[in-house]
Amino acid sequence: MNSTSLFDSLKRYDFSFFGILTAIFLLGLANLYSATHGSANQQFSQIFQVQFFWYLIAVAIGAVASFISPKNYFRFSYFFYFVGIILLVLVLALGYEGMGATRWLRIGPIRLQPSELMKIALVLALARFFVRRDPDRDLGLKEMILPFLIAGIPALLIALGPDLGTAVVTLLIFSMVAFYRKLRWKTIGILALIALISGGALYQFGLKEYQKRRILTFLDPTQDAQGSGYNAIQSKIAIGSGQIVGKGFLNSSQASLNYLPENHTDFVFSVFNEEHGFLGSLFLISLYLVLFFRFLWLASVVTRLFDSIIIIGLMSIFFWHTLINMSMVMGLMPIVGLPLPVFSYGGSSLVTFGICTGIATSISNSRNLF
Repeated sequence: MNSTSLFDSLKRYDFSFFGILTAIFLLGLANLYSATHGSANQQFSQIFQVQFFWYLIAVAIGAVASFISPKNYFRFSYFFYFVGIILLVLVLALGYEGMGATRWLRIGPIRLQPSELMKIALVLALARFFVRRDPDRDLGLKEMILPFLIAGIPALLIALGPDLGTAVVTLLIFSMVAFYRKLRWKTIGILALIALISGGALYQFGLKEYQKRRILTFLDPTQDAQGSGYNAIQSKIAIGSGQIVGKGFLNSSQASLNYLPENHTDFVFSVFNEEHGFLGSLFLISLYLVLFFRFLWLASVVTRLFDSIIIIGLMSIFFWHTLINMSMVMGLMPIVGLPLPVFSYGGSSLVTFGICTGIATSISNSRNLF
């Protein structure tokens, strides 16, 4: 490719997704520094440097993904899905255990969390399945059996980790993609009823005791204020103490005094609220909303159904993580181990969102480049 054609390609390249991603990441990086800078643990005091390293890797992989034609994502979608299933099985057999769950595979010095990448593989597989059906016909219950199995198998493997939060997100991604594909209202009602009954049965017979305590603690954190309700209470204290404009950068007492556990992963939004208050949090939420609307815009202008379904699926990955993480730290949902996209610390998570951004950029670029 000569310099002229490269310049023309860059002029038509859609930088918007990576631009929004970078803005959120930089806020998150500063927040990580604030949350960990006073830690006596050397590992935590330099965690923001590790995060920046992973961001470079995520952007590099995402950039490569952005130059892959959407036709190739269609061609290899089922291959990615089956590789993801194999990795999830390997996690259960050979995985590395941490924080009470088996979620990672060790590859040399790197810990890989296959459940993160499985979300993307699931979106690609569902998009390919749904595009083979008549796009103008609303789907009934029979047509939903196979796509439900496509989503249910990885969700079950992830839940066996146990990683119930990620398993639920996997099913929520499936639900949003299926709803976008157009379901009959009768089908939606039946699926909602099945979900309600299944949820009750899962709580009664499928959840471990500590998982049940999380739900009970969500309803009333004060019943075990020094145990299972401690995180929720401290998180709401941090958010409330930020008030309108916050205490200022590096002034989070909940983080610096270690009152708020996991302040670099699950509870980064609480630290940000305490330091920057309602206005700062409103700005961060606005960045996520801009990203969501950018996804919705792209889904509405692409001409191929496969591309449109993928965009909605990728948006749902960002959306559900954002909604659940912010809701749980505010006491609106039970606490589960889900990161805030690009804002929380985590290599596998960053790489996953980087790939999502790259695929969305590829689809956007395909209108001009491919």
